[in-house]
Amino acid sequence: MNPLDGVRVVTFEQAIAAPMCTRHLADLGARVVKVENPRGGDFTRSYDEAVKGLASQFVWLNRNKESLTLDVKHPSAPAVLDRLLATADVVVQNLAPGAAARLGVDAATLTARFPRVVAVDMSGYGPGGPLAHKRAYDLLVQSEAGSCAVTGRPGEWAKPGIPVADLGSGVYALSSVLAALLARDRTGRGAAISVSMFDTIAEWMGFALNYTAYTGLEREPNGLSSPTVAPYGAYPTGDGQTVVLGTTNDKEWQRLATTLLERSDLAGDPRYATNALRCERRDELDALIAAWTAQHPLADLLAKADAAGIGNARLNSVSDVVAHPQLAERERWREVDSPVGPLRALLPPFASPDWTPRMDGVPALGEHTDSVLRDLGFEMTEIAELRRQGAL
Repeated sequence: MNPLDGVRVVTFEQAIAAPMCTRHLADLGARVVKVENPRGGDFTRSYDEAVKGLASQFVWLNRNKESLTLDVKHPSAPAVLDRLLATADVVVQNLAPGAAARLGVDAATLTARFPRVVAVDMSGYGPGGPLAHKRAYDLLVQSEAGSCAVTGRPGEWAKPGIPVADLGSGVYALSSVLAALLARDRTGRGAAISVSMFDTIAEWMGFALNYTAYTGLEREPNGLSSPTVAPYGAYPTGDGQTVVLGTTNDKEWQRLATTLLERSDLAGDPRYATNALRCERRDELDALIAAWTAQHPLADLLAKADAAGIGNARLNSVSDVVAHPQLAERERWREVDSPVGPLRALLPPFASPDWTPRMDGVPALGEHTDSVLRDLGFEMTEIAELRRQGAL
């Protein structure tokens, strides 16, 4: 038995943030009905054709779900939505600003109609404030909330390569839903929840915001390193690869200097005695370390760093991670069904000996429309008529 067996989720979702939340709910056993426009569905379905003709983003975030096609603006849609929503324990939406309220699927409306439902509004900037009306995509929110300003290099700000505003918001929505379901067991009442992508990034900017708010200074990004600790970064190896070494405190710096570099003079040099001083002389230290790492092959460097208790890693490409032994030897890959046959997919990050995450298929657009409607009590003749009218 999975933790969320018996929990029913209805989702009006696109892109990444809400699908991340609902896929993990499904991984934990919830039944997730994804309501999609009959004409195209979730727009990430057409982002690319990289996965045997399917889109890489859609395949990633939509396994375990049932696809119900419904034109929510059609005159016949309310009759379907009323029955569907009445069965829901959880409703999640990340529609464009104002759209959910017009359809009556916003959290406030749903919790007034169905007091036991847990309803989640996901948005770019949250309710209220001067930006509440704006469309919000991951890059736009990261730009607005400052994460691009702490990524990249001085004068060359960049967006992090993964969509952290989307993903972080999805995980906050997930944790909020789980908390609300737990509270409902005690109180009998659901909850209206709001999750903002802007608030997510502002929260994750915490130490950068504190530093600037209290010093008046802005730290520049510095590529494959951190502005807050040194030495901490990527260095060339003697066999043409890149090793990443990290120290996070003075004791680790002492071990790196004496055990790895065999430079006790550096360990005792007062110019490098504290992290703040080492950050001021980051370029000097990076040059010293790079000159040393360039004399050794990667495997030797990793072994030496492990023996010295210094954090280390290989700088990998995406192709390297696809074939990574850490995933293979721990059997993290599974096969899931799809409209184009079996596909490889990673298990979700959470694990327990007490349950096995669901790894069901990726749905074709509208694949479950008839079965979902039959479960709601619609006769096949009624379904055929809705389809004839263009509602499905």
